[in-house]
Amino acid sequence: METYTPIPEVDLAYKTLQETFRSGRTKELAWRKWQLKQVWWLVEDNQQRIIDALNKDMNRHAFETTFTECMVVKTDVIDHLKNIDKWAADQPVDANLIMKALLRPCVRPEPLGVALVIGPWNFPISLVLQPMLAAIAAGCAVLIKPSEITLACQALLVELIPKYMDPSAVRIVTGGPAETTALLERKFDHIFFTGSVGVARHVARAAAKHLTPTVLELGGQCPAIVTKSADVDAAARDIAWAKYLNSGQICLTVNHVFAHPDILPKLVERMAFYFAEYAKNGADEMTHIVNQKNYERLKGLIEKTQGKIECGGTLDASKNRIAPSVVSGVTMDDALLSEELFGTICPVLTASTEEAVTAINDLPHPLAIYIFGKNQQEINHVIASTMSGGVTVNGTIIHSSVPSAPFGGVGDSGHGYYHGKHGFQAFTHLRTIARPVPLLGKLASFVRPPYSVDRIKWIGVRQNLGIRRGWTLDDERRIARQGGLLRLPVRALQIIALIATLGLVDRRMDGELGIVRWLQRVAGSVRNIF
Repeated sequence: METYTPIPEVDLAYKTLQETFRSGRTKELAWRKWQLKQVWWLVEDNQQRIIDALNKDMNRHAFETTFTECMVVKTDVIDHLKNIDKWAADQPVDANLIMKALLRPCVRPEPLGVALVIGPWNFPISLVLQPMLAAIAAGCAVLIKPSEITLACQALLVELIPKYMDPSAVRIVTGGPAETTALLERKFDHIFFTGSVGVARHVARAAAKHLTPTVLELGGQCPAIVTKSADVDAAARDIAWAKYLNSGQICLTVNHVFAHPDILPKLVERMAFYFAEYAKNGADEMTHIVNQKNYERLKGLIEKTQGKIECGGTLDASKNRIAPSVVSGVTMDDALLSEELFGTICPVLTASTEEAVTAINDLPHPLAIYIFGKNQQEINHVIASTMSGGVTVNGTIIHSSVPSAPFGGVGDSGHGYYHGKHGFQAFTHLRTIARPVPLLGKLASFVRPPYSVDRIKWIGVRQNLGIRRGWTLDDERRIARQGGLLRLPVRALQIIALIATLGLVDRRMDGELGIVRWLQRVAGSVRNIF
């Protein structure tokens, strides 16, 4: 039986973090930068040990671990160090000049306090350290609770966190469901949870008791739509990769595919080809299903399906391994569509684009939608008609790695964002500060009692934005069309003004820039046309 952190130690860690945050230690930028650099060395010094731990827990290949765990954490460290001064600085307020002069306002990003980070088992290193980085950059103290399922990774983090991080401000505790439930009874200032929808509901309920803000990074049944106009080979390649990577145990993996009937046979054939291609070095190179419980769950689903197993389907209980499988002839009522698969099985449904959109909207909002096609109007229609955490067009997973872009879900796939500045902001309170000049006290005397109806005219709100009584939706659309047309000549005038300015500069420089000569040639060409 696994031994978890004793309750007295959890109490001590919690108390220590509270005291440290109140002392102001974590607010100092120098402290934040020091701790960010310590995370770099934690990964740099122990990369092989991280690889070994993931191989022991999940049979994951060294390349996958380096790519999905070590590289992303170190990239995040660099990004945070480059930008922390800018993110943490007082922000100017977008107010008019008079208000700026009278109020001297700013918005100060301040840390929320003591944050709890609950990590998942599928990426048990990076999905603990990445939110921890964001919390540290924001100036929070952090309590980490890694997954109890990946035991080697849990043991490694328990050893490394106190060795590299400031133990007065960053602590780690372990526990299973009962211990985590007890941990959530405490009041935290922020909770960052990555995991399943079911557990997220418990986290949200516990947080609600204390009005604690949360970021919930969940998952959902992320669909791919392969339209009639798609590059079928490229679609099959990318979908197969998403299912192969970490054996499909990724919140962003393709859960199922909607394929246009005209391209369905080729898609299935090419997916089978790429699964075989990716497994060229042997099945032992592929990540295993994390444990017997999840293996049995997936085994039960593939045994219940009414679809046809086109490739794969091989089961190996001794290694918790299920070969990458394509299952065709599936409907939305099939067992494989009853839950998020989180594994190597890929159901393929026959559907037009419109049928796919309807089916997607009948399920909870997914973390991602993947659209394959060349018809831009059709792609735009899918995006406009659905809702998801993110979208990748003609690819999979890539949108999650866009630099500085927010990553997060919507509805059942989660709420809140992180990555880059968005992670910093997740652990931050934006505190508005005004420093009114003494003159404002005199100017504002008319709002103080005793009141007078004669002063009401001084506080009227004027507008020149076309707010008219009886205004209709058609009127608004007409103005919008006119506005679009008006912007064209305005843009043209801006370009002409820029060229004229450059021409004057060129003239003063005796034609060194060549602008005047170019304008003369353009004018000559125009005259020749007419």
